[in-house]
Amino acid sequence: MIGAQEFRQKYFDFFKSNGHAQIKSASLIPENDPTVLFTTAGMHPLVPYLMGESHPAGKRLVDVQKCIRTDDIEEVGDNRHLVFFEMLGNWSLGDYFKNESIQWSFEFLTGKQWLGLDINRLAVSVFAGDADAPFDQEAFELWKKLGIPEKRIAKLPKKNNWWGPAGVTGPCGPDTEIFYWIGDPSQTPESFNDDNDLWVEIWNNVFMQYNKQADGTFVPLAQKNVDTGMGLERVLVALSGAKTVFDTELFSPMIKKVEELSGKHYGLSDEHDKAFRIIADHVRASSFIIGDEKGVTPSNTGAGYILRRLIRRAVVYGRRLGITQSPWLVEVAKKVIENYSEAYPELLQNKDFLLKAIADEEEKFEKTLENGLKEFTHQCEKLACTMEESGAVNMTIPGDMAFQLFSTYGFPIEVIREIAKDKKMTIDEKGFEEEYKKHQELSRTASAGMFKGGLADSGDETKRLHTAAHLLLASLRKVLGDHVFQKGSNITPERLRFDFSHGEKMTAEQISEVEHLVNESILKKMPITCEEKTLEEARNQGAMGVFDSKYGEMVKVYKVCTGDDVASCEICGGPHASNTSELGHFKIIKEESSSSGVRRIKAILE
Repeated sequence: MIGAQEFRQKYFDFFKSNGHAQIKSASLIPENDPTVLFTTAGMHPLVPYLMGESHPAGKRLVDVQKCIRTDDIEEVGDNRHLVFFEMLGNWSLGDYFKNESIQWSFEFLTGKQWLGLDINRLAVSVFAGDADAPFDQEAFELWKKLGIPEKRIAKLPKKNNWWGPAGVTGPCGPDTEIFYWIGDPSQTPESFNDDNDLWVEIWNNVFMQYNKQADGTFVPLAQKNVDTGMGLERVLVALSGAKTVFDTELFSPMIKKVEELSGKHYGLSDEHDKAFRIIADHVRASSFIIGDEKGVTPSNTGAGYILRRLIRRAVVYGRRLGITQSPWLVEVAKKVIENYSEAYPELLQNKDFLLKAIADEEEKFEKTLENGLKEFTHQCEKLACTMEESGAVNMTIPGDMAFQLFSTYGFPIEVIREIAKDKKMTIDEKGFEEEYKKHQELSRTASAGMFKGGLADSGDETKRLHTAAHLLLASLRKVLGDHVFQKGSNITPERLRFDFSHGEKMTAEQISEVEHLVNESILKKMPITCEEKTLEEARNQGAMGVFDSKYGEMVKVYKVCTGDDVASCEICGGPHASNTSELGHFKIIKEESSSSGVRRIKAILE
């Protein structure tokens, strides 16, 4: 049986033997991309290169990308939804296209020296075509030629066989998806039915032919690309014969630790197992978010809010299993670190920071939890008295009251149902849904500004602000010290938001000095140059960046300088202005706390 680490290595070896350069997983916190809170897909960090910018490693790439998706948090606990996942990808940046992509996928899956999957348990789907793009006849014929029966090649619409963009705009196109039958091999159906859960999607080959514009139209890309994504977790289920991903080596250490802590056993029933799965998934995701090279900590906004929600859900479900000692999530997180540090050494490097952040949030929530339960009990008692006086027969908790417990105290709706059931009450589910939808609308309105720009947006304002961010980091390090590193940024065409490591509020004098240094570089009319170097060469040159990638990897180094006068030197992916004279006047409009040990600056160019 192939284990996770062996599987990752086989994937790298196969595609490197076919001319691909192995690249490191990008951070879970997107670089200067305000369209999403986390890296949501393998293609996300490569958007500039999919749009035509040259990649220092070449036109053929292979990687395993860390990803976070938060749309289905409430669904986690079944046998397939996950918050964190690993996406294996191979990439063609204007090089090969459908023929090679499909043939290599088939060879890796079925070749005896690779995964050796049974061709008789494979099925595929292709894009059926619509007003935006035609039926993918080429992919259909290629699969037939490789021996996939026509009955197991489904022609499906855009909702099934179209990928992207990752944000509001960007590269996208038709895809072909590969499925594997995980049921009894002797019962493999002759035809493919995507409604049958025993057909598990294991690979998705996206053929990026279009760029989606802000007005919703699709424009053909000058550079056609291939982006494939193979979910590590799903493939391990197929390879191991496990019933679900939670029964594989990726989760078993965490689940065993929860069994020890709770004194209860996993595998008794779906409802019982749901708590184990939620804890294991959420602690794994939280560990990767905090332990990332740009790791964030729990807060009430943005990525920090998602992290807080994950940790608190895990605590609540621990209570349902009878775990009351605190802090206990750190014991589960230690298993995540042990299980993943070979593939992701940043978890071990940031171990102390990671465990402390989880313990602090857990202890903070324990107090909130107690207060929430007391308040809820008090409200229920008042409600019961009012209902009894009015002669009501059915005790129903109003939707807004249930939503307060959800939004203010972090109680999942299913837990609120359990509490209500214990009190012989029901919830106004419709009222709760209405409150929840109102909350979503407010969130969208409040964050509307973040769904603009990003690295896919190469507009002049974005380029100028991105370049200013480089000057800002260099200036902060001069004024505050070498402990300052970038912890995240968010750039729209209107403003720059920059997070950096620093434990104290900046003084007015320090803010003024940083502004002065940035504007001094602007007035010098310094050119911005880009050179491709090995990581070691970049390090020796003094470039800022993350240096835990493999030796010899090629990177882009952007330098703002005139002769020996160097204002900034950073590893980055672009886009940038060509000269600081394009930037205008830099002004810091706010300096505030972002999270523990992290400050935030908001700035504009006038």
